[in-house]
Amino acid sequence: MYVWPFANRSASSRPRAFRYERFGGIVHLERPRALVFVDRDRARRLGYDDAPNWSDDSAGAPAEALMEHVLSGPLEAHLQLTNRCNAGCQGCYTGATPEGAKNEYGESDWKRSIDALARRGVFHLALGGGESAILPWLGDVAAYARAQGLVPNLTTSGLYSDEELARLCGWAPLFGQINVSIDGVGEDYAKVRGFDGFAQADRAVVALRRVTRHVGINCVVTRASFDALARVFAYAKKRRLREVELLRFKPSGRGSKVYEQLRCTDAQHRAMLPMVLGLARRHRLRVRLDCSYTPMVTHHKVDQRLMRWLAIYGCAGGDLLVGAKASGALTACSFAAPVEAKVDEIEGYWDSPDAFGPFRRWREAAAEPCRSCEYLTLCRGGCRVVSAHVSGDPAAPDPECPRVIDWRATHGTPARTHLPIV
Repeated sequence: MYVWPFANRSASSRPRAFRYERFGGIVHLERPRALVFVDRDRARRLGYDDAPNWSDDSAGAPAEALMEHVLSGPLEAHLQLTNRCNAGCQGCYTGATPEGAKNEYGESDWKRSIDALARRGVFHLALGGGESAILPWLGDVAAYARAQGLVPNLTTSGLYSDEELARLCGWAPLFGQINVSIDGVGEDYAKVRGFDGFAQADRAVVALRRVTRHVGINCVVTRASFDALARVFAYAKKRRLREVELLRFKPSGRGSKVYEQLRCTDAQHRAMLPMVLGLARRHRLRVRLDCSYTPMVTHHKVDQRLMRWLAIYGCAGGDLLVGAKASGALTACSFAAPVEAKVDEIEGYWDSPDAFGPFRRWREAAAEPCRSCEYLTLCRGGCRVVSAHVSGDPAAPDPECPRVIDWRATHGTPARTHLPIV
């Protein structure tokens, strides 16, 4: 999903959908494939002028200021359809096993959840696992999402049988985007996963690319694989893929046990943005950085207007996106601990005063150096999951932010205070 906020360009393509917000609304476009945040004047010019949706208390406020409020619903929901997976990757963010989790939601449960998300105005679903491609009803869930007006996207490992791959290829037209998880090419794959599954993942890429052009790569970046990212981009170009999405390694699931071993160094984080931009230009590929990389972007003093235009925001959990565990437990993001509600109960939970806790209290809880940082409203203090693991406080500044590291060094406080792994 690409979000172009407060666009002033004309929307030449027919809107797929529109959702009112305090600042105006969000237009879902088919071409280009984007969510466009528009102010009230532009919404009116597009034919949307429902005054009751624009309360008087925000009249005259600039769209940028109103965007700092929680949206009327998430833009996307990341649904872990199952925790079943045979791969056993050492850094698995869910701790998936061949048996899966207890009390997993089934097909009817997820369809009920999709109904609730649709009523809240969600545009996109990110379906994953475990390994969702092994579910015989995955196609039915994707088709149901389409029928409710949501665009389903899929992340898959490609690590399954030929029969399961063939079945997925038949479902491919249902998905807006299918990304195969490839954390490195050749032997680099094993440095992240703990085993060599590259050939099998590549087989899935080739098969899926034959039936749809909407195929890309999800790549979790680690200390060992950072210097080999050029090979990932070259591979994506060779396979004629649409995009590369780079994901920061996070201390979640089994990944919490190997976090110190696999996390990138401070030097690598500081080098991330210029390296990635260079690779994208060289290979003419679209690249995405997950929201937790925002502190590494702001380190380079990127123009804030450009960041807003490109929709580069920090922690979006509990606002721009939500997650759900295989049991249906609602989360602020895929890596966060569950809250007290289920995903099909989101309508009643979303507007509650304490919804998603520290994920929404980032402004009032901001400590130095975040409190005085000019990028606070964009970065939102960095990754809550990393902060919780390292400091025990999810509201603390992201300890891997270069600015936080420099500030703590100057003020004589430790840059990292790791908790014991239990």
